Amino acid sequence: MARTFHFKLEKILEYRRQLEDQAKLAMSIAKKQLAEQNQRLEALHQDLEACLLEMSRTKQMTQPELWLWTGWRKRLELDKSQAQAKLTELRQLAETRRLELVAKAKDRKLLEKLRAKQAEKHVQEEQRKEQKEFDETGTLRHGRTPY
Repeated sequence: MARTFHFKLEKILEYRRQLEDQAKLAMSIAKKQLAEQNQRLEALHQDLEACLLEMSRTKQMTQPELWLWTGWRKRLELDKSQAQAKLTELRQLAETRRLELVAKAKDRKLLEKLRAKQAEKHVQEEQRKEQKEFDETGTLRHGRTPY
């Protein structure tokens, strides 16, 4: 009877699968943060456009109103520049996470290929042993009469 195949590095393969799953999770979190930051940046851009449009519509402004509008515009511009910097940082983080995921997947696939090759070699070895037993049995029975 053929014995079953046992991959000696199965625990390591399982560990690498876990690492890849963790990298996928980190990548998805980074993508979610990136999408949220894009939405924040778009909202700030729309607020700034609305502020500038409202300032251009108002014909008569008192000094305090002008001071308030200018302060609001400057704050929106500052917020937008900070959001842009955060977006750049998150893009770099997402790229780092992507590269980590690619490396983890490559490590896992390498072990899976090794496992597949060893399993195929095991099957061939078992078939060779079985054929050898059949040949031996045939050789011993050759020439004997059944009675």
